[in-house]
Amino acid sequence: MSAPREPELTARQITDDLTAPIFRLPSLQWVGGFLTAAGLAGLFGLAILAYCVEGYGIFGVDNTVNWGNDIGSYVFWIGIAVAGTLVSSVLLLFRQRWRTGVNRATEAMTVFAINIAGIYPLIHTGRPWVDYWLLPLPNDLSLWEQFKSPIVWDVFAITGYATTSVLFFYLGLIPDFAAVRDRCPDNRFGRLQRLLYSALSLGWKGTASDWRHYERAYTQFAWVATPLVVGMHSTIATLLAVSLVPGWHASVFPPYFVSGAIFGGLAMAMLLLIPLRSAFSLERYITIDHLDRLAKIMLTVGMIVLYVYVTEFFTAWYSESAAEQGQYWYRLTGEHKAFFWTMILCNVVSIQLLWFRSLRRNLGVLLLVAFMVNAGMWLERYNIVVLSLERDHLPSKWTAYAFTGWDYIILSGSFGLFFTQFLLFCRVAPVVSIAEIKATLLRRGRHGADQEASHG
Repeated sequence: MSAPREPELTARQITDDLTAPIFRLPSLQWVGGFLTAAGLAGLFGLAILAYCVEGYGIFGVDNTVNWGNDIGSYVFWIGIAVAGTLVSSVLLLFRQRWRTGVNRATEAMTVFAINIAGIYPLIHTGRPWVDYWLLPLPNDLSLWEQFKSPIVWDVFAITGYATTSVLFFYLGLIPDFAAVRDRCPDNRFGRLQRLLYSALSLGWKGTASDWRHYERAYTQFAWVATPLVVGMHSTIATLLAVSLVPGWHASVFPPYFVSGAIFGGLAMAMLLLIPLRSAFSLERYITIDHLDRLAKIMLTVGMIVLYVYVTEFFTAWYSESAAEQGQYWYRLTGEHKAFFWTMILCNVVSIQLLWFRSLRRNLGVLLLVAFMVNAGMWLERYNIVVLSLERDHLPSKWTAYAFTGWDYIILSGSFGLFFTQFLLFCRVAPVVSIAEIKATLLRRGRHGADQEASHG
């Protein structure tokens, strides 16, 4: 006896399902998660305030390791930001219909991660209140940027990427904001909501002209965003590669950073999508097939990361440079070797589970692997930034870097700020694209009905 078929989705049901979380009261789980994340975000702000008052010395940096937790975390959040827009834009350009279940969350992830990443270079300057000097603007002191400085590269790379990502993200939201506008209840609060969403939807009426301009602009932004993502993170990698620090001076860094960013970003997307589909009952829109395909891409990119790890060590051995060989031997056997071997466990060993289809479709396994990969990617940045500086060319400069309490606060607080933004986003906008889901599922339904009629 065959299992009963699920009733086919209608356009009205899709809109009702995906806008429902905006109009109903938040659950206790959401409130608890939001208060926790907001508390950590508050500590993040407190750490920045303490830094502005007391100085950069409250963190664990010194004259040798002057790029510590802040720059390592900066590269980590840049990597998270890279994956979101890249996955969404590439899948759009290749006309992959399954992107509809994941593109909105990944694009939101990009926007929230990039604004956190941008904070770290600003505080790393030591005097954030004069960071506006980094912008190409005339000022009273007649100062202009030093374009040889890597931090200026950061400014141009981040601002260009952030601008494109925000526009790409907002453009995709316009039809959905109009759908929310049309669902607002007819009461005082509903009228305020309708006013807000009317402004956000920019007068969207859903006419043929609206759709034609929307699809053209959305595709053009995808064409712009894809090379910009690769170029931006390659720029971040080049900041390290142009130095002579052992462990950094390598031409493999740009592809290494881009592949690692996609790897970590996909893991973060998995961490967001799995709880999201359960909390908002979106199993029909974010399916196991979506997660399975994301896991396959994550496995592929993870194997590229493994190849780069092997290449790094081979190059150090083949170079016959005592400094390079000493750096990688220190990572394997030094006092911080636990960080390196934990990174290998998280980034190399854990993803081997994804070779098996049954495990790729197991939510518990996917959550575990995603969590381990995120931890491993942060440790990778720690190994690159901190351990390379700890063992430079001169033994007289060797040191041991250690976190202070403020380092722990600013690290955990960045995650709190990220999840605070994402939880707020879930309450004010559809977390799955209504317009694209309708176009995909309803088209699939029509094709299915035509096939049944032709075989009937």
